[in-house]
Amino acid sequence: MVREAKEGDLILLLDKRGKRFLIRLTSGKRFESHYGIIPHNDLIGQPLGREVQTHLGRKFLVLEPSTLDLIQATPRITQIIYPKDAGYILLRLNLMPGKRVVEAGTGSGALTLVFARAVMPTGRVYSYEIRPEMLRLARHTLERAGVLDYVELKERDIAEGFDEKDADALFLDLRTPWEYLSQAREALKPGGFFGALVPTTNQVVNLLEGLSEHGFVDVEVEELLLRPYKVVAERLRPDDRMVAHTGYLIFARKGEGADLKAWFSFRRGRAWKYKADDEDEG
Repeated sequence: MVREAKEGDLILLLDKRGKRFLIRLTSGKRFESHYGIIPHNDLIGQPLGREVQTHLGRKFLVLEPSTLDLIQATPRITQIIYPKDAGYILLRLNLMPGKRVVEAGTGSGALTLVFARAVMPTGRVYSYEIRPEMLRLARHTLERAGVLDYVELKERDIAEGFDEKDADALFLDLRTPWEYLSQAREALKPGGFFGALVPTTNQVVNLLEGLSEHGFVDVEVEELLLRPYKVVAERLRPDDRMVAHTGYLIFARKGEGADLKAWFSFRRGRAWKYKADDEDEG
């Protein structure tokens, strides 16, 4: 079935230089730029993936925006989680429809948006932010993406604790996440997934010490580097620039029991080792 643009849809206009515009289709309105004008009515009811022109002859592709597009369009009043990190965070926190995830450090709402798209329609995101101006910006980000109904925004200093209990996952995007590990444990279910992002190694060290003291297990520290390539078949090679260090990712699980030190980490010079249920122990 051909996907057609409907009134109220958020769509992406992509020009031949790679410039991207996000617009909400509204009958009677127009997309206007120095490239020309495209009436919204010329897009509503028409298939996505096609080429259109402004009144000045500038060509655009009409596409459905990806989560990546929505993140890249988020106003960067504060440092946002980069897309290369956001997708991996979803995997490590085991997020899927129906899950309940707590986030502290809402910021512009970019990662909140990613979480909401992962857990909707039956899951929930609980996002805490101490700055009211950032919550207003995040609310706008989530409204534009159409995911606000799956998020609860809370203006709160998390030193007071989280309202949630037995959450499936929790992520801290804060300067000093090690100061809030007691609160994180209280909010997570046994074995729940914990994650954090910090920009410097001394912060990683402080967090590792705190995770050990607070009974977290299966701890990992990782960094992702993204290298794009020039899309020219005759001379395929890496692009001149790459997205290198954006932060250190720390992941762990909430342990239960008296002595958990032996379970702190298995990453000591070797990769994971899995054993199938039917594989012999010998």
